[in-house]
Amino acid sequence: MPEISEQDREAIIAGDDIEKLVEAAQKIGSRLAYARLTTSQIRGIFGTVRRIEMDWVMPSLQQQRPDAVRRAQREFALLQPRLAYQAKRERGGAVQALSDELTPAIKLVMGAKNSSPDNYYQRFRNFVDFFEAILAYHRAFGGQ
Repeated sequence: MPEISEQDREAIIAGDDIEKLVEAAQKIGSRLAYARLTTSQIRGIFGTVRRIEMDWVMPSLQQQRPDAVRRAQREFALLQPRLAYQAKRERGGAVQALSDELTPAIKLVMGAKNSSPDNYYQRFRNFVDFFEAILAYHRAFGGQ
């Protein structure tokens, strides 16, 4: 069950609300640390997000690297099934808790796929910031 409301998630991903991002990341990071989510459980997912981030360049540069951007967008869409698989594979429910938070956020980013490249890219950037803040708070609350 997600820790934050759909309205707050939309404000973070689609609306760029930094205050809500910090508040939500703190709640989620605390919950994930309490659920004993380990760094190794998230390393693969976060590593994939970082690789996507390197290829998914800002819209003004996308014409120079269209294949890389398409590949990055495809990889981003595939995060949903990867999260679902990893959540079922791991014991204890900690990865499921992470999946419960990130999957709706991924869907919000993907919902902008047919909008302007600027909007799609900005939602992706907001997702990366959100994920990074969750991980920072996870560590701050004692996550290993």
